[in-house]
Amino acid sequence: MAAPMLRWCCPGRRFAFARVGCGSCHRRGPPTGSTSNGKRGQSSVAQQPHITAQKPRKGEPEWAAVVGLEIHAQIASNSKLFSGSQVCFAAPPNSLVSFFDASLPGTLPVLNRRCVEAAVMTGLALDCHINRKSLFDRKHYFYADLPAGYQITQQRLPIAVNGSLAYSVYVGRKPSQMVTRTVRVKQIQLEQDSGKSLHDDLRSQTLIDLNRAGIGLLELVLEPDMSCGEEAATAVRELQLILQALGTSQANMAEGQLRVDANISVHRPGEPLGIRTEVKNLNSARFLAKAIDYEIQRQINELENGGEILNETRSFDFKLGCTVPMRDKEGKQDYRFMPEPNLPPLLLYDSGSLPSGADPQQVINIDQLRERLPELPRVTRQRLVQQYGMLPEHSCVLLNEVGLLEFFQNVIKETRAEPKKVTSWVLNTFLGFLKQQNLAVSESPVTPSALAELLDLLDRKAISAPAAKQVFEELWRNEGKTPAQIVAEKKLELLQDPEALEQLCRSTLEAHPDVVMDLKRGNPRAINKLIGLVRKATLGRADPTAIKEVLERQLSS
Repeated sequence: MAAPMLRWCCPGRRFAFARVGCGSCHRRGPPTGSTSNGKRGQSSVAQQPHITAQKPRKGEPEWAAVVGLEIHAQIASNSKLFSGSQVCFAAPPNSLVSFFDASLPGTLPVLNRRCVEAAVMTGLALDCHINRKSLFDRKHYFYADLPAGYQITQQRLPIAVNGSLAYSVYVGRKPSQMVTRTVRVKQIQLEQDSGKSLHDDLRSQTLIDLNRAGIGLLELVLEPDMSCGEEAATAVRELQLILQALGTSQANMAEGQLRVDANISVHRPGEPLGIRTEVKNLNSARFLAKAIDYEIQRQINELENGGEILNETRSFDFKLGCTVPMRDKEGKQDYRFMPEPNLPPLLLYDSGSLPSGADPQQVINIDQLRERLPELPRVTRQRLVQQYGMLPEHSCVLLNEVGLLEFFQNVIKETRAEPKKVTSWVLNTFLGFLKQQNLAVSESPVTPSALAELLDLLDRKAISAPAAKQVFEELWRNEGKTPAQIVAEKKLELLQDPEALEQLCRSTLEAHPDVVMDLKRGNPRAINKLIGLVRKATLGRADPTAIKEVLERQLSS
């Protein structure tokens, strides 16, 4: 059967690390565990409604937690998955709805080429096997924001399977104690998003906005290879970086472009895996970590007190910091999956299998997409460490903050200062000011050029380090002055006359014989006081290192 006709559409970056030490996850469960599709030790609610803990035995081991994730990433595309409706965040309600999105009779889906390419590129970046043939299915459920009564997805044969996602975690207190862990990617599939329900409590009514209905999603299913909230949050942050680097999704969690469902169960090592619960629609990495850790502890407490764990869907109340029940967990049979009759199989090709004379507009070439893959976050981190000699954790921070890596690289291009000094200023001073005022890198009043000029002044010893901090503070006030102008106006140039510095040091020693005597008695801190007195006399214009050298020479003579 021929591949479905494709519709052209134009498309619309953080390595993460975490410290592992979460309550019940000191011991990892086996790589197999409760999964997102109802397999691995449990099926539907009707078949296995709950599990209760056996009476604790003396010396029995601690609990092991098993965590798997289902992640929905909105594809960066100008139009929806099966219609030409525009995709635009915060548009007026129901202003971006086509006849197909509203499920009017007689309308048919037309597959968006951009969405297929995004799925293939994501699969390649995660080392997945790309299925040359994938199928579309209808997943039935009835809700007001799903006009057709079903969602088009890929349940039987998804576009990509069997990949992996590597992420790094701390295993101790020191930043250098980082290890790389891997979570298996079970599958990546294309599917439609639903509309949005807007609840008006004042009027006791619910309004429906279908702008989101039909937007293309990538559903990524991560196997239950994680054991606590921070591991899961770190894996999601790494995936977020990859999607942003690829350009396949903006992955802005605040705008709902990346949503996570967590599947969680606990068991004692060596015993059968526990019944899982699913915590739905987590829209921030911080809430994801909190929800998982809370749910793990809740299940442990419930079982240790002789209670039972239900196979149910729960939500996270971020105000209370706890999960609350929503409904019983649906099984596959509840969704009544069936093949989508209006979409033929999706066929993909590589350079060797591409039909002769095929229209490039109507086929997807996997090899061409592989050549378009950009540098991925893990490679970028390795390059930064090798090229600039920075610590691995510093490379992580540069990627984690949106726009910070580009800012750093622009400073490097324009300054003669050593990369390590640039790294220190960008990560400590610059990023510190951003955090203090809750600003994004793009909102910074200090440009890369201004910081580069300041570092050049510091590098050629035109100003001292404390003076450089003062100049940076003036730059942050955004008064339109250059570092050189600020230095001249504030008279912050370093004292360049050696004889004048010698005389100031000699006068300071003569004026403070008690401090000199304290130093000679063996108090090493006394030299710092003398340095401070000399700097005060020079109005901060003398280099502390040069002052120390002169003082030590005069004291030894």
